[in-house]
Amino acid sequence: MGASLPGSVVASRLFLSGNEAVALAVRDAGCRVAAAYPGTPSTEILEELAKYPELYAEWSVNEKVSLEVALGASMVGARAFCAMKHVGLNVASDALMTMTVTGTEGGLVIAVADDVGMSSSQNEQDSRYWGRFAHVPVYEPADAQEAYDMTRAAFALSEAHRCPVILRLTTRICHVKGRVQPREREAHEPAGFAKDARRWVMVPGNAKPRLPLMHQRDDALRAEAETSEWNTLYEGSDRRLGFVASGPAFMHVREAFPDAPVLKLGLSHPLPIERARQLATMADRVLVVEETEPLVETELRAAGIACFGKEVLPRIGELAPDVLRPAVAGMFGEPVPKAVHAALQAVFPRPPTMCVACPHLGIYYTLAQLRNINISGDIGCYSLGAGQPWNALDTCISMGASMGVALGMDKGRGEADAKKSVVAVIGDSTFLHMGMQGLLDIVWNRGNVTVLLLDNRAVGMTGGQENPGTGRDIHGEDAPRIDFARLCEALGVKKERIRVLDPYQLPVLFKALREETKIPEPSVIITDRPCVLIDHYEATQPYKVIADKCTGCGNCIDVGCPAIHVTRRATEVKPSGKEVELAFVRIETSACTGCGLCVQPCAPEAIVHAAPEHPVNFLHKNV
Repeated sequence: MGASLPGSVVASRLFLSGNEAVALAVRDAGCRVAAAYPGTPSTEILEELAKYPELYAEWSVNEKVSLEVALGASMVGARAFCAMKHVGLNVASDALMTMTVTGTEGGLVIAVADDVGMSSSQNEQDSRYWGRFAHVPVYEPADAQEAYDMTRAAFALSEAHRCPVILRLTTRICHVKGRVQPREREAHEPAGFAKDARRWVMVPGNAKPRLPLMHQRDDALRAEAETSEWNTLYEGSDRRLGFVASGPAFMHVREAFPDAPVLKLGLSHPLPIERARQLATMADRVLVVEETEPLVETELRAAGIACFGKEVLPRIGELAPDVLRPAVAGMFGEPVPKAVHAALQAVFPRPPTMCVACPHLGIYYTLAQLRNINISGDIGCYSLGAGQPWNALDTCISMGASMGVALGMDKGRGEADAKKSVVAVIGDSTFLHMGMQGLLDIVWNRGNVTVLLLDNRAVGMTGGQENPGTGRDIHGEDAPRIDFARLCEALGVKKERIRVLDPYQLPVLFKALREETKIPEPSVIITDRPCVLIDHYEATQPYKVIADKCTGCGNCIDVGCPAIHVTRRATEVKPSGKEVELAFVRIETSACTGCGLCVQPCAPEAIVHAAPEHPVNFLHKNV
């Protein structure tokens, strides 16, 4: 399932995830500069690249910056690479849509990881659209070996056509491991920057003459797609149904229907129309199996090739064999087979929650106590504040959206919300990624918004990566650290309206929120505690519950710490006749880090220090 590549095969075979394979291929292709912003499922690519001293790797402040860094390296003739998850390319698209006009010099590859099935994302968009929208080719590997091979091929294709190339990955490719056979490394020396204002200065007068060049490139890429070794026709003995598929969907088709003819798309855009016509002669019907949007199906029909697609298959989620077999059986009016691997039903639901002693626990506990408040949230592990037991987050849209949404809530409010306070919650990395502009907008337009800036000194949701607020770079070496208080002041927030607090001190946090939400002007409360999973966190003596003192009030449960377990429940009838539900608890001292959040709301003082019986050692990322 591969194509010919430069360099001979090396002796060793490796067992790699798709992300690891891409990183190795980037190194082996002679790439000089790699940049990214962390986002599942693409994060590990840059983490792996940072281990290679042969190239420069950085966490950029956001995806747009990472793509611009890569473009700058390409301009001077270096091979360059950037990686992001699917929603990250939305952020980077401003740069993408112009560099497709300028073109590139050194090979430039953009790895975009789609989260098919939405395991860790707010939407399930299909990044193949960007190939059509931006007039750039798209590769789709089907396993880790192809992730390696196609990455290397993408650099060559980029240089051959002087354009960026998209490597479309999915969660299954990124995280599933397989055997990878590397090839010898290439060496590339940058040729240097050739000054050419008509090409690189994209004012309208310079951009217009380059548009015909972009369309000529489209024609050349279409011709290449027809002959590409990555687009392969597999003959089959069962001519009832032929398939068009790419990426993991191709693997699912081969598993479910091993005897069917298949057109495997590796270089999936531009679409090899003539190859598809050839497939149509090999089968009575053609079914397009694509995750998630009907792009190929639409293009084939536009070319006059009859096919089935999303009228048969679902538009969401992965198209695994237990999805394909019933769909095809339904096409032929056959009995629909039962799923071989039925989804396991949990005995009881187990929603995701925050970590033991997470510094965000106290924040949401406090927010949950406030009344007459609308809370706009943002993208990060603190999005979990929308769940139980806090229910303290009302919106979560996109990176940095908490700021704009909060200002809109303020300016758009009517009588129903006139007496409500507006609070925006945003994490440190998200604030630096896309929140600073929103805060500036709040200040400039005199918004009545209180901002909670949660500084846990990590990109917590994706594994604790560094950002400009941590004081370390991607290699863990000392780097300038942003002072959030001074930054907010520079953005126009009055100094007296900026507070830096310890989120473990609930009374202080509650008092600050009550005061700041009553003042009709922008204010920022910065909470300063490291994520419990990074090496800056220092655990203290854990706690336990004295069972005889516990009254079952449940106040500690409202903190939401997963180290607190309910041992029994009861109902008590008050003298007034009111029934009260009681929950008696214990603390898993082996997991407790001694943050003290549960101690503060415990009225009977039933929670005391204890020595852990089996201490839990957190695995830090540098271990």
